[in-house]
Amino acid sequence: MTKFYRIIYTIAAPIIHLLFPCRTVGLEHVPEGGALLCANHASGWDPIVIALNMPREARLTVMAKDQLFRIPVLGFLLRKLGIFPVKRGGNDLTAIKTAMKVLGGGNRLLVFPEGTRVDEQGEAEAKGGVTMMSARTGVPMIPIYCGGKHKFLRRTTIVFGEPYIPVIAGRRPTPDENRTAAAEILNRIYALSEVDGWK
Repeated sequence: MTKFYRIIYTIAAPIIHLLFPCRTVGLEHVPEGGALLCANHASGWDPIVIALNMPREARLTVMAKDQLFRIPVLGFLLRKLGIFPVKRGGNDLTAIKTAMKVLGGGNRLLVFPEGTRVDEQGEAEAKGGVTMMSARTGVPMIPIYCGGKHKFLRRTTIVFGEPYIPVIAGRRPTPDENRTAAAEILNRIYALSEVDGWK
């Protein structure tokens, strides 16, 4: 956790909480050590809203599409905040190695298993890489549902589900195990949409 992250968090959190009022449910499911936080992705605000509704000392790292890092100044700021790029549409070995290092170091990594923004479940399948990262590092996957498209001043509930550890027969998951576990974490994510933290 860098000093820069703490400063940005302290400044940005009150602003985001005002613009996007959220309540969190199930934060107790997030373990103290390493964890792969897997969320649905309906809005470009998702990583910001999730990160700023977790404790500042949560040691959260985020994997984001590499196009964002090509934007002057923004790319520099993203890296300073502990965000690293991943190339979409293929196996980005550099990103995977970075993710494994983050998780192996006992940190929490936020990813979006569908790999792109979607409005409803079923528009995109979960990528098998989430299974591999969880299996190889031994960390649990934590499903997160963070609502649909975030609109200014509209209340949203962010729900953290119970840890899920995929069942893998060997040291590395087979293609079938990859697909099964990836589909399971996606189902667990969307099942959390039934929770309403504002009642």
